[in-house]
Amino acid sequence: MLFRASAKTVAVMALDGSLFLHLTDNFVHMHGYRPGPSEVRSWERSIPVLATALNDAGLGDVEVMLEYSLPLNSKRADVVLAGSHPVTGEPSYVVVELKQWSQALPHEDDPTLCHVDAYAHPVLNPIEQVRRYCEYLVNFNGAVAEHAHRVAGVAYLHNATEFGVTGLREIERDGHGLLFTAERRGAFLDHLRMRLSDKHPGARAADELHAGATVPSKQLMSVAAEEVRERTQFVLLDEQQVAYRMVLNAVEKAKHADRKEVVIVTGGPGTGKSVIALQLLGELYRRGVPALHATGSQSFTKTMRKVAGARKREVQDLFKYFNSFMTAEKNSLGALICDEAHRIRETSANRYTRAENRTGRAQIDELIDVAYVPVFFLDEHQVVRPGEMGTVADIEEAAAKRDIPCHVVPLDSQFRCGGSDAYLRWVVRLLGLEAGGPVTWESDGRMQLLVADSPQEMEGFLEARRAEGYGARMSAGYSWRWSPEPKPGAPLPPDVVIGDWARPWNLRGDRSVSGAPPAALWATDPAGFGQVGCVYTAQGFEYDWSGVIIGPDLLWREDRWVTDRAASKDPVFKRSTSDADVDRLIRNTYKVLLTRGMVGTVVYATDPETREKLRELVGGATRQAVSV
Repeated sequence: MLFRASAKTVAVMALDGSLFLHLTDNFVHMHGYRPGPSEVRSWERSIPVLATALNDAGLGDVEVMLEYSLPLNSKRADVVLAGSHPVTGEPSYVVVELKQWSQALPHEDDPTLCHVDAYAHPVLNPIEQVRRYCEYLVNFNGAVAEHAHRVAGVAYLHNATEFGVTGLREIERDGHGLLFTAERRGAFLDHLRMRLSDKHPGARAADELHAGATVPSKQLMSVAAEEVRERTQFVLLDEQQVAYRMVLNAVEKAKHADRKEVVIVTGGPGTGKSVIALQLLGELYRRGVPALHATGSQSFTKTMRKVAGARKREVQDLFKYFNSFMTAEKNSLGALICDEAHRIRETSANRYTRAENRTGRAQIDELIDVAYVPVFFLDEHQVVRPGEMGTVADIEEAAAKRDIPCHVVPLDSQFRCGGSDAYLRWVVRLLGLEAGGPVTWESDGRMQLLVADSPQEMEGFLEARRAEGYGARMSAGYSWRWSPEPKPGAPLPPDVVIGDWARPWNLRGDRSVSGAPPAALWATDPAGFGQVGCVYTAQGFEYDWSGVIIGPDLLWREDRWVTDRAASKDPVFKRSTSDADVDRLIRNTYKVLLTRGMVGTVVYATDPETREKLRELVGGATRQAVSV
């Protein structure tokens, strides 16, 4: 939180102007940059109104926590009030969302959204916003996890009239979301008195909330156990079951012996790593073991949330990012399931990280420290960015420093690429990721591999497969610049230009533009076919037919591959990134792209010599097959 004091103190400091200096100074200290004018303006206009209301209600000793950070999340509630319940004497909390809006209209199709003049797009109804904050707090703060009744939420629109916002009240259903306006200020004061006692100070209740352990609640785990297990009824085979049992046994052992253990599960694309991860999550929740799922991929995490939490929204909050654990308490989880662990970064800090969290601590250390049994699912050949360091050696070294036993379980069988081990071997040999050099493709009947003469030929072939009911996507190496996101309604910029063929990259943002899906859904939304995907949106996903464009960053010259860093437009490659690292990461990028297809892959290279080499390796008959 940015600041905490009694309502009396907040009112005095707001009056003399010192409160806003404190808030600004604390914001700069936490975030490393100054708050924006709109944020400062909201503090100056809304907080004094709330402080005055509390004191007029006789609640001057209630503790006021401003800009309260939600656990394992970058979101902040405007205010959390802490005190004692006037009847039961239990700790009691009111989450307050402050708005300066004078009026707002509900969205015609969805009352949880609304329209405000200041915003071009619909925004969340403040009742829904504060209700979600309350639910999240109950789900992840141990002080209230078993006491949901202690938390209430209100939206206070202190500039609004009843007429101006009456349509928002359609979704008022429970004490976790009520709306009050300036015209109903008396009712607002009465509601605060119903939740907070004027006889006892709130400092102790605030201490209790602040000290609450950050773990998923038992109720949330119970819901997740049902949801995740229902949606992941896969039969685990051979070493998949071995990995699954190893993790469960390690969790049981850690629980009884108070001893940490690290488990690493390695495997190539399609070996079932994510299936095992979800099966484990559901089983751990069923057993009452506090656990979370984390990845370093925005697209992958959002898809997991969509799949596992489609019917129970609160389940989505159990899917986190690797940088969510900078301030988490050690061993607060029974297990942490780190999926796509090859995406682990050197550090969790970025330019938005609060100053006190810029410790230089390694992200691997944070992930190991937070759980009794951290589990890492990874494929070392999928490291595609500088600074990614999720390798077996890195994790083993971090565990050894702490004298923590570390077990590695390799997964060999795979289910991607039609279950074709021959195709996967062909890809890693082609790209020089295993010794021996490229070999001629010999089909095992499980996977189809074709070479196209042009991007038009590749796209036409994939369109024909889509007409037959298959899914298909086109992806490319990062050899073309990426234009800024267009405004809604504007056409997508055709950045990937090859001769007279041009297509846009997939979107970068979280919203759909001109019919194209947001970045996180490019691989799973049928509307993603019209755009060319990059490695960061394709990684972790699969589709029936995969079209891959090898750009000028990877060229075949005489008897070997040559990578051209100047031809790569990937902004993550800095001057300090060595040529050797750029070479490895470009090859890994194409390994990821070439292993997304379940039925077949069509490959096209922009460079003629490279295209000729591919044709030689794949076989002459393939060229005609693409045109079918």
